[in-house]
Amino acid sequence: MTTADRPRQGLRPAFRHWRARRPFWGGLLLALGGGWILLTEKASLKVVLHIGMQGLAGYLLPGLMLLLGLLILFNPAQRLFYSITGVLLSLGTWVTSNLGGFLIGLLLGVTGSCLAFGWLPDQEPRRGRRARKQAKSADGAGLTKV
Repeated sequence: MTTADRPRQGLRPAFRHWRARRPFWGGLLLALGGGWILLTEKASLKVVLHIGMQGLAGYLLPGLMLLLGLLILFNPAQRLFYSITGVLLSLGTWVTSNLGGFLIGLLLGVTGSCLAFGWLPDQEPRRGRRARKQAKSADGAGLTKV
C-alpha cells in the first residue's frame, strides 16, 4: 500500500483538502483588506451617523468587502460575482475610507478579488519539480532504441 492509497488523517490534511477546493488566498486577502480598512477608520460610529451617508459609506464598503471575502471562502460557486463586486468595493474605498486604508487595504482587496476571479475549480493539481522529473524518467525508461 503506497502513501497515496492511505486515507488522510489529521486536521492539517483535511484543511489542505478543503483549501484546495476553493479560491482560498483570494477570499482571505479580500477579507483581510476589508478588515484592515475597518481598523484604520478614525471616526467613531456616533460621529459617522451624525455626518450622514458619506460617513456611513466609510464603514459600509469595507464591511461588505469583509463579507464578500468570507462568502468567497464558504460559497466558491458564486466567486465570479463576489470577486467583481469585491474589486468595485475595494476601489470605492479610495474615496470613502482614508484612501483605502492607506492603500494597504485597497491593494489587498483588489489582489484578492483578482485571485478569486482567476481561480479555476477543475484544474489539475500542480506537481512539484521532483514529481515531474520522476514521471519523465519513468516514461524515458520504457522506451528502447531499435
